[in-house]
Amino acid sequence: MAKLYFRYGAMMSAKTMNLLAIAHAYEMQSKKVLVMKPRLDTRFGSSAVQSRSGLSREADVLITSETEFPTDMLIGVSCILVDEAQFLSPRAVERLRNVATMQGVPVMCFGLRTDFRSRLFPGSKRLMELADSIEEVFFL
Repeated sequence: MAKLYFRYGAMMSAKTMNLLAIAHAYEMQSKKVLVMKPRLDTRFGSSAVQSRSGLSREADVLITSETEFPTDMLIGVSCILVDEAQFLSPRAVERLRNVATMQGVPVMCFGLRTDFRSRLFPGSKRLMELADSIEEVFFL
């Protein structure tokens, strides 16, 4: 059974760099990955997933609270990688969980856990509730 993963860390802890490295590793094995991010994240452009180290790529899917993940979208996909997961709606997190459990595609979400007031973001809260694996990312 595939799992839903939540990897969280502070700003500049190399979360996006890790996501891009994982995507690269899958693709070097000729495996298909889908890179996704919330539509409202336009910090580096409307569809760019970019690390502060300068690595970047275009997102394959921009997620909203209405985004669905039909079976035909997932044919041949080995892994889904989601950047800035704190901005996901709880509903989107639930749909990603269903992708992992019902479609058998691992989903790795990367993002912040809390805001500057130490309050959980709604997407992060739902990930903390549903993720099969929760791991803090540290930049060493």
